[in-house]
Amino acid sequence: MAENTYKKPNKKKEKESSGSKLPKINLGFVKDRRFLLASGFTLLVFSLCLVIAFISFLFNGTEDQSVVEALFSTNVQESGLESRNWLGLFGSILSYWFIFKWFGIASFLFIPLVFLIGFKLVFQQDLFNFRRVFIFCTFFIFWISITSGYFVFAIDNQSVLGFLSGGIGFELAFITNAMIGWGTPLVMLLTLVIFSIFYFNITTILSAKEVLAENVADAKNHLKEIASEDEEEAEEEISDEDWLVKVVDEKEETAEEALEESEEAATAEGEEYEEEEYEEEVSEEEGTEEEYEYDENSEEDEVHEYIPSNEEGGIGLMVAKAPEEEIVEEGIAENYDPTLDLSSYRYPTLDLLNEYEGAKIQVSKEELEANKDKIVETLSHYNIGISNIKATIGPTVTLYEIVPDAGIRISKIKNLEDDIALSLAALGIRIIAPIPGKGTIGIEVPNSNKETVSIRSVLSTEKFLKSDKDLPVVFGKTISNEVFVGDLAKMPHLLMAGATGQGKSVGLNVLLASLIYKKHPSQLKFVLVDPKKVELSLFNKIERHFLAKLPDTQDAIITDTKKVIHTLNSLCMEMDMRYDLLKDANCRNLKEYNKKFVERKLNPNKGHRFMPYIVLVIDELADLMMTAGKEVETPIARLAQLARAIGIHLVVATQRPSVNVITGIIKANFPARLSFKVTSKIDSRTILDAGGAEQLIGQGDMLFSMGSELIRVQCAFIDTPEVEKVCEFIGNQRGYDSAYMLPEYVDEEGEGSDKGEFNFAERDSLFEEAARIIVTHQQGSTSLLQRRLKLGYNRAGRLIDQLESAGVVGPFEGSKAREVLVTDEYSLEQLLNELDKKK
Repeated sequence: MAENTYKKPNKKKEKESSGSKLPKINLGFVKDRRFLLASGFTLLVFSLCLVIAFISFLFNGTEDQSVVEALFSTNVQESGLESRNWLGLFGSILSYWFIFKWFGIASFLFIPLVFLIGFKLVFQQDLFNFRRVFIFCTFFIFWISITSGYFVFAIDNQSVLGFLSGGIGFELAFITNAMIGWGTPLVMLLTLVIFSIFYFNITTILSAKEVLAENVADAKNHLKEIASEDEEEAEEEISDEDWLVKVVDEKEETAEEALEESEEAATAEGEEYEEEEYEEEVSEEEGTEEEYEYDENSEEDEVHEYIPSNEEGGIGLMVAKAPEEEIVEEGIAENYDPTLDLSSYRYPTLDLLNEYEGAKIQVSKEELEANKDKIVETLSHYNIGISNIKATIGPTVTLYEIVPDAGIRISKIKNLEDDIALSLAALGIRIIAPIPGKGTIGIEVPNSNKETVSIRSVLSTEKFLKSDKDLPVVFGKTISNEVFVGDLAKMPHLLMAGATGQGKSVGLNVLLASLIYKKHPSQLKFVLVDPKKVELSLFNKIERHFLAKLPDTQDAIITDTKKVIHTLNSLCMEMDMRYDLLKDANCRNLKEYNKKFVERKLNPNKGHRFMPYIVLVIDELADLMMTAGKEVETPIARLAQLARAIGIHLVVATQRPSVNVITGIIKANFPARLSFKVTSKIDSRTILDAGGAEQLIGQGDMLFSMGSELIRVQCAFIDTPEVEKVCEFIGNQRGYDSAYMLPEYVDEEGEGSDKGEFNFAERDSLFEEAARIIVTHQQGSTSLLQRRLKLGYNRAGRLIDQLESAGVVGPFEGSKAREVLVTDEYSLEQLLNELDKKK
C-alpha cells in the first residue's frame, strides 16, 4: 500500500509542473477546458435569449399567457404556432416563469449574472467584480419585485400590472403589507439605504461622492491590468529547448516532494486521498484490466520517469472509482420503465377523429320560454303552484328545475308525468322527484333538435387529458353539458344494456377508444368476446399491441362459445396467479404491486413481473347464456367477485336485460350499470334497479348508475371509419411479437385451448421421462407427473395428452385415473423407438 501511495502525489506534482502546455488526462469533466468553453458559450447565448424573450414579453406577454397555461392540455406544435413571443414557445415559457410567475421586471437583472458567468468560463477572466455584481443584482431583484408588488397591490390592479412584480414579489408585498401596513414603503426605503451604506462603504454622507469615484477608478484600473496581462502573455514566448530544461528542473523538484508526501501517507492506514483532480480513488484490489490498459496508455511516460520500479502499482492506484460508483448508483436508483419495450410507440392523435361541424345546436330562447309556460300551465290545472323554475340546457335534453309551493306533495307531481308529456308534445319526459342534493324537482324534456356529441370534442377536453384516473373512460356529456369521465378501475366492473339500435355497440367503441387514447400497450390489455363476430372485428389490427388471447389460437377476437369458456377460465387462472404474486409481495392491489416492481423492490427471478390491466369486454351476454349457461356464468361471477384488486375488469353488454340473462349472481357484483333505451319498465328495473331507462329517447341517450345516483348522459359518437383509422394508426406501428398470452386452460375432458392431433416431432422434452414414470407406477394421473417432475398443471396436462396420442395411456375417464396401455418398460422402449423413427 505504501508503494501505491507514493505514486499518486508524484503524478499530481508532475501535472502541476507541466503547466498548461502538457495534456491533462484523467481530470474530472468539470475541469475540462472544452466543457468550460461549451458551458460558457451556452450561458452567453442563454443570456441573449433572455434579453429577447423578456423584451418580447413586454409587448406580447398577455397573449402568450394563455398559451403557456394550456401547454399540457394542447399539442406542443399548436402551442408554438399560437405563441407571439419572438423566441416562440421557448421564449414564452421563459418570460412567463421569470417575469409573470417569479420576479416581474426585476428578472432583467438575471441577464448580467448569466452573461458574466458565461464570460468568465469562456475568457477565464472577470469583466467586473462578479461578487459585487452578484450581491447588487440579488438585492435589487427582490427589492424591485417587492416594491413593485406593493405598488400593484396599492392601486389594486393586479390583472394589468401584475407583470411588474411577478407572483413572488406580489405575495411578499402582500405579506409585508399585512404585517406593517402603510409602513411598507418606509421599510423598503430603509433597506435601500442600509444596502447602499454597506455596498458603497459609505462612512459619512459627505464622502459618498468620493467613494463612488474611487469605485469607478478601481474598475478602470482593473480593466487596464487585464489588458496589460494579455499583452505580456502574447509577447512572452519560450523556445523548445528552454521549455525542456524547465520541465526537467520541475520534475526533479516534484519527485523529491512526492517522496516526502508518500512517506507521510504510508503511516496513515486506510486514509483516503481527497484531491482536486480526483473525486474518489480505487484501491489496488479494485482495479480492472480495462482500466489498467487505459491508464497505461495515457500516462505511461510520466510514471516511468518518477518510479520505474513500481509502475503497475502506481497505475492501479490512478484508476478512478467515481464513474463506476455513479453508474451503480444510477442503476439502482433508476426505476423500471415498462414502456421501453415499445419506446417508439405513438399515441393516436385527435386528427384521426371527425369534428362534425355544425353538429352543435343551441336551444332557442323561445323554445325554453314556451316549455316553461306549458309546464306551469299544466301543473296549474291540477292546483299545483310553482314558486320558481329554471332551465339547464343539455345536448339532447333540457332539465327544468321547479320549486313547488309549500304543502304540495311530490308524489302528486310525479303522477302527472304523462300529462306533462302530452302538453309538451314531447317524445317522453322523465321526472326526478326530488333531485338528489337539491330542494327542487327536475323535469327532463327532450330538445326538438338534438346535438351530436363527437368523441373528438370530449377526448380533447382538459378534464380527460389531465385525468389522473387509472382507467379513464369518457362516456359523453351530462345534461349540464359537462364531460362525464369515469374510472373503470373504481367501478370496478360495468354492466351495459340497451335495446337493438340504441347505441350500445357505439358505447363499447367509445369505451375502448378512451382507454386506447390514454394508456400505453404495456399498461393495458383487452380480452374481446364478440359472439356477433362483426362488432369488435375492427380491433383485430391492434392484436400485437393491446389484445390478449389464449396460446395456439389464431384470432384474438373470440367468437366461438367453447373458446369463450376456455378464455374465461383462463382469466380465472390468471387471477389466481396474480393473487399469489401479490401475496408474495405483501401488496393489496395491482397498483401497489406495480409500484414496487417499478421501483425494483421485487425480484423477477422469483416470478415477479410488471402486470398490465386486463379489460374483458363481452358484447352480447344473452347469446352466451343461452348456449353455455352455467359454464359462462360461474367464471364471470368469480371474476366479478375477486378480480378487482388484481387489475382485471369486466365490461359486459347485452340487449336483453332479463333476469335469466343478468342473473342475481352477476348483477350483485356489478355495482356500475349503464342503460341505453330499453323497451319496458321491467327491463329498466332489471338493469338499474329503478325505472327511467324506458323513457330515454335513444341514439346514445343513456342512464349511468353507480350506487343510488342516476346520471343522464348523452353518449359520445364514434363512427366505424374513425375506429378503423385509429386501429390502423396503431397497427402500422411496431408492436410486440405476439398478443399478450393468457394461461393455457385444460378442461375436464382434457381439451386445451386448441386441441388437435399430436405432432410427435413437437413433443415435450420430458415426454420420455414422463412415459417411464407412468409405466413404472401403472397410473395415468396428471397429479403424479406434477409431483414427480415438479411441473405445473398446464404442462403436466399437455404431457398426458401427448401420452394419450402416443398410445401410452387411455382416454379421460372422469374422476378415475387413466388406464395405462403399456404394461412394462421393455414395451415402452419399443414404442419410443417407433416414435423416434416417425420424426
